[in-house]
Amino acid sequence: MRRWVSRADQRLFARVAATDSVLLDRVLPRLSRAANYGGLWWAVSGTLAATRNRRARRAALRGMLALGIASATANGLSKRVVRRTRPATGAIPPIRQLRRAPWTTSFPSGHSASAAAFATGVALEWPALAAPVGALAAGVAASRVVTGAHYPSDVLGGLGLGLTAAAVTLSWWPRTPAGPARAEAHPAPALPTGDGLVLVVNPSAGSANATVLDRVRAELPQAKIVELGDGEDLADALTEAVRTCRVLGVAGGDGTINVAARTAADHDVPLLVLPAGTLNHFARDLGVATPDDAITAVRKGSAVRIDLGSVDGEVFVNTCSTGLYTDLVRYREKWEKRIGKWPAMLVGLVHVLRRANPQDLVVNGEPRSVWMIFAGNGAYRPRGFAPTYRRSLDDGLLDIRTVDAERPWARTRVVLAALTGTLRWCTPYQDRPAAPQLTVRAPAGRLHLALDGELRSVPPDITLRKRRGALVVYR
Repeated sequence: MRRWVSRADQRLFARVAATDSVLLDRVLPRLSRAANYGGLWWAVSGTLAATRNRRARRAALRGMLALGIASATANGLSKRVVRRTRPATGAIPPIRQLRRAPWTTSFPSGHSASAAAFATGVALEWPALAAPVGALAAGVAASRVVTGAHYPSDVLGGLGLGLTAAAVTLSWWPRTPAGPARAEAHPAPALPTGDGLVLVVNPSAGSANATVLDRVRAELPQAKIVELGDGEDLADALTEAVRTCRVLGVAGGDGTINVAARTAADHDVPLLVLPAGTLNHFARDLGVATPDDAITAVRKGSAVRIDLGSVDGEVFVNTCSTGLYTDLVRYREKWEKRIGKWPAMLVGLVHVLRRANPQDLVVNGEPRSVWMIFAGNGAYRPRGFAPTYRRSLDDGLLDIRTVDAERPWARTRVVLAALTGTLRWCTPYQDRPAAPQLTVRAPAGRLHLALDGELRSVPPDITLRKRRGALVVYR
């Protein structure tokens, strides 16, 4: 088998060397040089990230993660094991030859592995980019034979390694399906000019800027826009707005949307969401990716009726949790104004993992010692992983997940399992089938919840349940 591969390599290598073409002489050698040290792929990923499109950013990130795995495996392990000699370049036209001959061994081709890994990672997140990025990757792979750096089988080995590396990323970072979560369509007022809409804007949100508001004013000129001032209470502003509007609008992140959702549901008024936060989890599941999506929906009267999670008068549109995450949110709120939100989260995570104590609770009548209880408004997917997305916004269920503190090294095991994509086999992490309600009692008399990322103090004896079809929201 090895001799057959060697003979085939020699024949194909000689045929490519003897072929005269502008593509082979000019284009592919330059493409090969551009891909040195991953430079080409860094440039592509930077371009994708600069678009501010969430899907593009995810594609860039998965591509670079896959590239890192493939490059480390090809150059740090495979070449050391196989130790194949590079081909002689005497037959390669000088115009194609590399300016500096590679010093590493030949199998597999690291350039090809990186190219295939990046292109596959990008395509997994955004299939529409598979053709253009795949063409670039194929060009880089072909260039390694054209320039005399590798035999064809080296390139094939690299391509296979790259494809495998991209597939490995799925083990801890599952793909999020394109399109919104399911929900039943429901009649709602169509406001072509915005007449009857009162939009409350939280200017402290990540992207509730003048550009977004100018867009709203241009497309919905008769809408009333209320921008919160320093010290103004969001709940009071929303309550005042809901008394005079046909449609309540809100521009902000998930915490802001939480308050608006409760206000709209309590007054039976449709809600318009303009995503203007950092992550916009609810808007993403709803299918409102941009302010333009929201504007189009309210002009057409396109809306759905969805469920809300409920905790003794409070609501949540995404998630509710207690334990480690509430400690993390408390730490973030303390430090984010000094060092920024994300640095505060990272520093807080280290602090919480070192210093936090488990909670003794009574869960559905059963005494438990837990590090965390998570409840999702609807069944989150994938099962056995960290919750990522929902298939439905009106399934009538809570997604209940717990981290048991009674098992040895439970915290450390769950963190390591989350990082390696092995939560499904981590016994302290309990991912139960979705349920209609959950009762929690804190014998110590203190209970804190994080509702859609915002901290709340609640009575020590609570019931989490669903408000079926409580909210009409545009999408």
